[in-house]
Amino acid sequence: MERFIIGTGRCGSTLLSKMLALSPEMVSVFEFFNGLHGSGRFSPEPVSGEDFWEIISAPHAFVTMVTSRGYPVEEVAYPFDRSGMRYGRRDELPWLLVATLPRLTDDPDRLFDETREFALGRPTQPRAQHYRDLFAWLAARSGATLWNERSGSGIDYTADLASIYPDARFLHIHRAGEEAALSMREHAAFRLAVSLVYDLDPDVDLVTALAQTVPEEGRDDPIGRLIERRPAPVHFGRFWSDQLAAGYRAVKMLRPDQYLEVGFEDLVVSPDETLRGVASFFDMDPDADDWIRRASALSRGLPPSRVEALSRTERLELSAACRTANQLLGRAETSRIGGDEVRDRSMAARSARDGG
Repeated sequence: MERFIIGTGRCGSTLLSKMLALSPEMVSVFEFFNGLHGSGRFSPEPVSGEDFWEIISAPHAFVTMVTSRGYPVEEVAYPFDRSGMRYGRRDELPWLLVATLPRLTDDPDRLFDETREFALGRPTQPRAQHYRDLFAWLAARSGATLWNERSGSGIDYTADLASIYPDARFLHIHRAGEEAALSMREHAAFRLAVSLVYDLDPDVDLVTALAQTVPEEGRDDPIGRLIERRPAPVHFGRFWSDQLAAGYRAVKMLRPDQYLEVGFEDLVVSPDETLRGVASFFDMDPDADDWIRRASALSRGLPPSRVEALSRTERLELSAACRTANQLLGRAETSRIGGDEVRDRSMAARSARDGG
């Protein structure tokens, strides 16, 4: 069975993946599909092992733009600053080393080389089979029997995943739109992405800016300026809502047995109960090595609300930008209320939406 965790950025999927990785049965594959070139990552055309390696190891210019300027990105797990590492912050980091392999080992450079040998030894076959083989190999190498893949914007290509893995199971974790949007605003990579997507700085020539992946001393650095600026919250609400609304069309095409929704609020307020539901959906042993108890300890409860710090105008604009997607999810418009009430209200709304 193929298992995928889908969602928007800053929805809590990283926490959930870390929790599942505590099961001795499960390997969590972090941020794999997100960084592969969108034009070919789900193509049905068979490729050789050599071509497959080129696909999964190519650097990602956007990541380099952020890391080379010294900004921390939570999802980038490669230990640049550790002595003896192969890559530095100003280098073009192969995508596999951004998050996927560093989450599985303390020696990602060595695992990178081993993965290369594995990939080059694969026969010519469809990409879907290459991915399946790779994930199974990573799981077996770690002593696990199951795997799940999670990327920060997985909901963007749920339809593609469902087309190449028609019997896969999809766990959709989501968070109140306003809080997800404001979390993006604090994140360097999302500030850059939102500025680029909506062309928020008319003084920046995007063609010229994007050509300067790594900043050059003595030259103007428009990318650095875009990362530093803080666009209005409404733009991040629009980004979240657009992503969710587009992805939800694919979600509604999945069979009921393939799909499970989990609220971020439920995960952090009632982790034991929520993880047992996840374990059942993913056919995991909930009692293996007491992993659910240990995973529940990763929760720190609901984080402080960022909405409350906004001006009234900002709050109204953000709420309006998120309204459609919040309604798709069956969420109340209020982004932050008491923990039990959040859980009860979101569950009741989703039940009413689905006819339960």
